[in-house]
Amino acid sequence: MFGIPGKQAVSITPKAAAQIAKLMEKDGSKGLRIGIKKGGCAGMEYTMDYVNDIDPLDEVVEQDGGRVMIAPMAQMFLFGTEIDYEVSLLESGFKFRNPNVVDACGCGESIKFDESLSEQSGV
Repeated sequence: MFGIPGKQAVSITPKAAAQIAKLMEKDGSKGLRIGIKKGGCAGMEYTMDYVNDIDPLDEVVEQDGGRVMIAPMAQMFLFGTEIDYEVSLLESGFKFRNPNVVDACGCGESIKFDESLSEQSGV
């Protein structure tokens, strides 16, 4: 929808693809849908849900058995994002390296985008 022909909207590291594929198999889902919603101290939050149906308007990215669907309203916010999966002594989870983020809260749960993106999308 907002992509560049021949270029995927997001990239998935091998660790993230393996984790997504593992969870898809465990839950019997079609993939992980990523979106954006208003909330958090910085203004916006990522949403992540395993889903059983692929919306025809979703941008679908597949790699090494892992499938990510990007909700239509989130596509312009996520373009160019790298999705990784990190494990540390205290936590493990998906990490987003998003070039469109201009600020984030201290806890890392919410983000802020350039206001022109929000105005364009209506979010």
